[in-house]
Amino acid sequence: MLPVLPKQTQSLQTRDGVRLDADVYYPAGEGEFPVLLMRQPYGRAIASTVVYAHPTWYAAHGYIVVIQDVRGRGTSDGDFRLFAHEINDGYDTVQWAAHLPQSTGAVGMYGFSYQGMTQLYAAAAQPPALKTLCPSMVAYDLYADWAYEGGAFCYQMNRGWALQLAAETARRQGNDAAYEALYAAAHGSIATNPVCPRAEILDQLAPDSFYHDWLGNPQPDAPYWAVLSPHRLLDSVDLPMLHVGGWFDTYLRGTLKLYRAMAARSAFSQHLWVGPWAHLPWGRRVGEVDYGKAANSPIDWVQVRWFDQILKEQETGILTQPPVCLFDLGRSPWLAFPHYPNPDPTPLYLSSNGLAGMGDHHGALGIQMPPPMVLPDVLVHDPWRPVPALGGHATVPAGQCDRALLDSRTDVLTYTTAPFTTDVLLAGDLSADLYCTADAPSFDLCAVLSEVKPNDSVITIAQGYCRVEEAAPNLPPQRYRVDIQSTCIHIPRGSALRLSISGACAPAYSVNPGITIDSTIPRLQDAQVITLALCSGDDYPSRLNLPVISETMAKTIAIDRLEPKAEATSRDHP
Repeated sequence: MLPVLPKQTQSLQTRDGVRLDADVYYPAGEGEFPVLLMRQPYGRAIASTVVYAHPTWYAAHGYIVVIQDVRGRGTSDGDFRLFAHEINDGYDTVQWAAHLPQSTGAVGMYGFSYQGMTQLYAAAAQPPALKTLCPSMVAYDLYADWAYEGGAFCYQMNRGWALQLAAETARRQGNDAAYEALYAAAHGSIATNPVCPRAEILDQLAPDSFYHDWLGNPQPDAPYWAVLSPHRLLDSVDLPMLHVGGWFDTYLRGTLKLYRAMAARSAFSQHLWVGPWAHLPWGRRVGEVDYGKAANSPIDWVQVRWFDQILKEQETGILTQPPVCLFDLGRSPWLAFPHYPNPDPTPLYLSSNGLAGMGDHHGALGIQMPPPMVLPDVLVHDPWRPVPALGGHATVPAGQCDRALLDSRTDVLTYTTAPFTTDVLLAGDLSADLYCTADAPSFDLCAVLSEVKPNDSVITIAQGYCRVEEAAPNLPPQRYRVDIQSTCIHIPRGSALRLSISGACAPAYSVNPGITIDSTIPRLQDAQVITLALCSGDDYPSRLNLPVISETMAKTIAIDRLEPKAEATSRDHP
């Protein structure tokens, strides 16, 4: 590796005359180097070190690294508007970075979350110098992959992010009182109207926040989303991309959609890595589970190999390896696939004696279609005591946890298989088709898949959420599809699977008030108790759809082989 010079602060003028500031890290060496660019809204000194190595590490591998404050953030001039300027500013920044002293003129971008989105927006403008992207944890459809899930507003995550961005605005304005109030709200509990996700503090202190726009556009076809959503902007973009996600990241569905869209039409290599992580950090412990040292992020090494291959045209071997690498939550190795698994779903049908909410032995999952239903399973959702969020991808803390206590609630219906007699590998998409009827024009369905271990612990695997609007109360059951977060996990012999169904997951999503919502903000005292009947049997074949695959499709990756031998430490050579 090369020594690295002290960072420099450099600025550019955008096409409309706004100054954008960046820290630039140069390797100390002769010759020219490719450029790695990250554009972020959190203050460039952070440089996404919550998940990545510091920029000096990348510079030491022979790259000019540029970490830029986007417009209206950090010390950059201008007004910050969520994603509004990132296409033009991204183009201008890429072309400016390509002409830095000692630059080869080739630029690659990396970063996660907002920093992943700035890559997509920059690529939409097709700057000639941009050669590759490494987008991590992004939205492909801004409405369905970030702001809403299954039509339900992602309350806890969106509120927390809006408070963080509003606090940065207050800091730039020198408004100490507003900054402290926003900080306190972000780090405190959500004590507010659970059926109305409007945040009073954001109304007062951040009236121009994107949060109000997101709440004000609850339908996916609103013009607001058409202007900003990456999936509407990338049709003519084609670049080699390294995609990174986490099984418990709230934006995993966006990462997978982007990967699939690009892999289906790209003339270039598209690689995908999905680890056991939540949004951050990317380490071995997530939720209540320690996945071992293999779960520590290899992404820095993978990115360097990727950039060396694409930007330096060095043969690293990365393009000859299987393009899809998924972490197995059950056995804790990385598994490599020739493509993202997409097996025909294996159905497990729900059945019960009508008491699936009254104990974990009444509801069953099985491969055989059950006989005609005698009694439906009735779930009563009370907005006064909604089922709380626990683990999964949509709340904090995220990850796997033991939900045995939660499943003992009578407003949670549980359906459990018999213990498996052989090991089973699940890899790919999950969903549940549920036949329901309710006494309200709107209701929610939360579906959670768990592993029931021989010691009776119930460890979450993945969850999904769906908001049903304009339902016809008290009519025959209708089928509703709940998409569940994708996964990759070995289920060992002796364990069982469980599907848990509830009418809320608070505060991950705002609580359904059970009433038709127009422009009026719903009041907590107007929220209705909702009685929902879940039906099963050959007339109403409610089922869980599993991605069961053959283990011959995957091969185990030794992560320690990713680190070049030249990087061996003194511990390797006593």
